[in-house]
Amino acid sequence: MNSPHVLYLHSHDTGRYVAPCGYDVPTPHLQRLAGEGILFRQAFCANPTCSPSRASLLTGQWAHSCGMGGLVNRGWSLPRPERLLPRVLAAAGYRTVRAGLQHVVSDPAEGGYERILDDGRPVEERAAAFLGERHDRPFFLDVGFTATHRRGRGFDPPPEGEEPTDPRFVQPPAPLPDAPEIRRDMASYIDAARTLDGQMGRVLAALEASGLGGETLVICTTDHGLAFPLMKCNLTDHGLGVMLILRGPGGLEGGRAVDGLASQIDLFPTICEVAGLGRPDWLQGVSLLPLVEGRRQVREEVFAEINYHVCHEPQRAVRTRRWKYIRRLHPRARPVLPNCDDSPTKDYLLARGWGEREEASERLYDLAADPLEQRNVAADAAHAEALAGMRGRLLRWQRETGDPLLDRPFLEPPASAVVADPEALSPRTAPTFPAREFLEARSRG
Repeated sequence: MNSPHVLYLHSHDTGRYVAPCGYDVPTPHLQRLAGEGILFRQAFCANPTCSPSRASLLTGQWAHSCGMGGLVNRGWSLPRPERLLPRVLAAAGYRTVRAGLQHVVSDPAEGGYERILDDGRPVEERAAAFLGERHDRPFFLDVGFTATHRRGRGFDPPPEGEEPTDPRFVQPPAPLPDAPEIRRDMASYIDAARTLDGQMGRVLAALEASGLGGETLVICTTDHGLAFPLMKCNLTDHGLGVMLILRGPGGLEGGRAVDGLASQIDLFPTICEVAGLGRPDWLQGVSLLPLVEGRRQVREEVFAEINYHVCHEPQRAVRTRRWKYIRRLHPRARPVLPNCDDSPTKDYLLARGWGEREEASERLYDLAADPLEQRNVAADAAHAEALAGMRGRLLRWQRETGDPLLDRPFLEPPASAVVADPEALSPRTAPTFPAREFLEARSRG
């Protein structure tokens, strides 16, 4: 068989908070995968919100280019599902199979999967059973996990029979203060990550037991950053940075760490190159193989955007190795609180005035001096040249990709889309309205 199998493992809201990325989160199965494959240290999603991130990865396009502006559960669906990776692989002779989460199309039949494994067993068991079957043609197995997504205000418990993580010895995520409430919240995330690791490990063990490990391209990633304030649904690296591990044919082995910039929209063209398939003409990403092989950097910059989450919150960003530039394209300077999941950490910050803090419409961060992106130097005359350069990069990208926000205030939502009131506090209780009517009324003042 010339074409490799493809095993696509993806999680919900994990960011880079796993052991292979250097964090004290016990994920030994992911650590082993990284030790056998390639770890991309500077990998980023295209949009730090759920459905647009996944749609960008699976179409190889930026969110505004593929037309996925918001969440499936808020009335959005990919307008051109024929561009999805499973549809392309199916046309090339792959058996396309899904187990677990999809968050891209409202009608699962549009996703391009020949089989959807949904027999009531845990996701990892369904995937493992499929891997144990006889395979007479290459497969694309999509396995989606939800363990690190918040369940209400908390997370999944630790693996069955194991003790919860002790919050006394936990370090909160980088943009958040070291407080007991936040340590407890992070300890709960770590428990969920341990569960996720066990689930992914079960699938990887089944792959090895099948004897197909050497013939399979394994992709392990997540949609965006953690479901904490200042992370998910933010264009800093705290929201955009994702774990990304590849293992398999095409030189994707050896336990190496790669430091070049990579975007998740680069995965589609990478799969095409590894599988020897023609590159669809809509792809906006680039193959990562030259980067892996050490021939050259494949990106000078990565871009990202937000259009809708629970609320409308349009922003754009560009990141190089040295600089990050974020542009807010809506008038609200204070946090859009319904776009932040409810949590003990959110309560802690709100009690200390976070909801009233304002941010500038333009932000520029010198990542060499300020890797946590806390000091905006956009107004600093010493950085005027860098600001102009980053503005130019962003404008060029918007023009080249036909960004609708160059000419109008919002990406046109489908008739079924709804948005929440940005003045509310919680995504669970915020009043919602038909998106078109709400945004047209707002644009008229």
